Amino acid sequence: MSDITVPTRSSGTTLSLDALSGPAARARKEGAIKAVFFLAATVSIIVSAAIVWSLVREAWVFITEVEWANTWGQNGWFPRQGLYDMPTLLVASLIVTVISMLVAGPIGLGSAIYLSEYASRRTRSILKPVLEVLAGVPSVVLGFFALFFLSPQIVERISRSGWLIIGAVILTGYVAMMVIWVRRTLQREASTSAAQMFTRIIVLTLFVLVGLVMVWWILRTAGSGDAGAANFFQVKRSGQLAAASIGVGILTIPLVASISEDALASVPRELREASAGLGARKVTTTTQIVLPAAVSGIVAAFIIGVSRVIGETMVVFMAGGAADAARFTDSPFEGGLTMTAGMASLATGTDNVVGEGLTFQSLYFVGFVLFLITLTLNVIGARFVRNVREKY
Repeated sequence: MSDITVPTRSSGTTLSLDALSGPAARARKEGAIKAVFFLAATVSIIVSAAIVWSLVREAWVFITEVEWANTWGQNGWFPRQGLYDMPTLLVASLIVTVISMLVAGPIGLGSAIYLSEYASRRTRSILKPVLEVLAGVPSVVLGFFALFFLSPQIVERISRSGWLIIGAVILTGYVAMMVIWVRRTLQREASTSAAQMFTRIIVLTLFVLVGLVMVWWILRTAGSGDAGAANFFQVKRSGQLAAASIGVGILTIPLVASISEDALASVPRELREASAGLGARKVTTTTQIVLPAAVSGIVAAFIIGVSRVIGETMVVFMAGGAADAARFTDSPFEGGLTMTAGMASLATGTDNVVGEGLTFQSLYFVGFVLFLITLTLNVIGARFVRNVREKY
């Protein structure tokens, strides 16, 4: 290769490829930098693999040695007594996730739409940093805020009728979403295959079932049919899942807003101008053009938000209203343990945990279940985003 020459225009002389490759010291420096970056990537992979291996190893000990009758249908999560009722943690985590996303989802998406489509440059330069400052508030601060303000000043002041009104608003939004989905489905091509029709029937059935479950849960939570329903919300200041959920929702708003705003800003300006040129109003352009074009990024924001909510520990640990054990509850106005709060509370004083049978291994099992849930959410979100992504 060194015999290949390249003629120059000025003097007619030739340059070898060795001369063009630069000094040998430069090549050695580039090789060293490449090796450093490769080492960094390798270390990150090794650390991730070690974490997963330690998690799976201890979780496998729990799986193989526990009496599975003690993991389902028990009174609650009492690991020091050998009762590892997983529904206690799973239902509490589901309650916190749903309520938190009901807070973070609409507010975060609404903030993103305003910043991207309606706010002036001056207003955006003020509001965007303020929103990002909210993301920097320590979770322990929001934990105290949820425990000493949200719980006594907001949650405890909601009456039974107030909860029914909140439930009615939630159900109205859910029904509206279902109607929109059915309408768009019917507007598609009439000639559909049997498999597509079967899929749509299954999805519609799931919509209806989820709606019925929501109605049952709202009525149950509001104390329907209970003679003491009027005093149902006289809860103690020790904390409850509702207050913790609102705190986690506030903590997640900046994350949802930031990612959604980036997705909206990535929509080409030409689409907005074309819509305006056809006489569409601003709200029509936003809802019919911009939001559908940015749906992949918005869904990704919600998936990341859900993962953030499920993985939050400090707020639910402080404001959730339970210690290292909890009875099963499906009411957000009672104390409970999420998966992360259960791990944190039980891991306090680990030297005492080790001697309690499978109590120590139960921490890893709960962490393994949490890992599977978040992994599934991210895989589903990635596939959905890849399928609906629009490229320009």
